[in-house]
Amino acid sequence: MNFEKLMRNVEKRNMSAYFAKDKEEAVKTAVEIIENARAGAGKDKEDITVAWGGSVTLDETGIKDALAREGYSTFNPYDHPAKEQAKAKKMALLADIFLTSTNAITEDGELVNIDGNGNRVAAMIYGPDKVIYIIGRNKVTDTVENAYKRIKEVTCPKNAVRLGRKTPCASKECTPCLICGQTMCSHTVITRFSSVKGRVHIIFVDEELGY
Repeated sequence: MNFEKLMRNVEKRNMSAYFAKDKEEAVKTAVEIIENARAGAGKDKEDITVAWGGSVTLDETGIKDALAREGYSTFNPYDHPAKEQAKAKKMALLADIFLTSTNAITEDGELVNIDGNGNRVAAMIYGPDKVIYIIGRNKVTDTVENAYKRIKEVTCPKNAVRLGRKTPCASKECTPCLICGQTMCSHTVITRFSSVKGRVHIIFVDEELGY
């Protein structure tokens, strides 16, 4: 994996890139980015809100617990009862900082994501002042076409099983299903450039993380 070239390609797309040898270093880097954002805004830790969308990668890194230990104000939409989650997910779009991973990223630096509800990709695009991606080496593909292939063959099936979805991909058979409340590939987003300098921060981890 040529991380140096990958990071250069990300930087040319107006996004900041970082390298971490493992998930512990990735968490440390993410906390440093958040702390710099806090200091730059002249706010106390409890006045900076950090939110996130659903992400196995984030769960595997332990960053949520790390932020709680550091004293930051965190907002987890999934802590709310099911009937309140739609409102909670909208509130996450107002967070100062949004944590996420990606379904795939090309060697040329394009982020490729597929979403069911759209709240995760919405925050990637617009809303939070800063977005921090933590991306394992297993998410890197050579082309956009292979990014789609990876998502359809690896990411969606695993997430369908994890979430208990009644979709064809839950049995590893990807078809263009149209099932209300179940379909996982409602929205497809390619991020090829950040229009706001300093908003998007991508931490590459030399480990396999998430789906």
